[in-house]
Amino acid sequence: MSNKLIFRKHALQRMFQRSIRVEDVHAVLSGGKSIIDYPDDTPYPSRLMLGWCGERPIHVVAADTPESETIIITVYEPDPALWEPGFERKKP
Repeated sequence: MSNKLIFRKHALQRMFQRSIRVEDVHAVLSGGKSIIDYPDDTPYPSRLMLGWCGERPIHVVAADTPESETIIITVYEPDPALWEPGFERKKP
């Protein structure tokens, strides 16, 4: 991943609250899987990515800019009550 990372204030607050490190976000972006695309998000289309930090699943919502920046919108550990096993699909 060569893009410059830009962390939104919301993402930094959530990372702090959830004990998710910048290194964890890097790991998700570089080795994780894009599971949902949000092509209509503004000002840039975004995506939800899933990655694993050891046994811990991490979701990262990110958007790429034309200036080769990746904006980190939010970061969280998915709730098993809301997500199917594997954390790739929301429960109905």
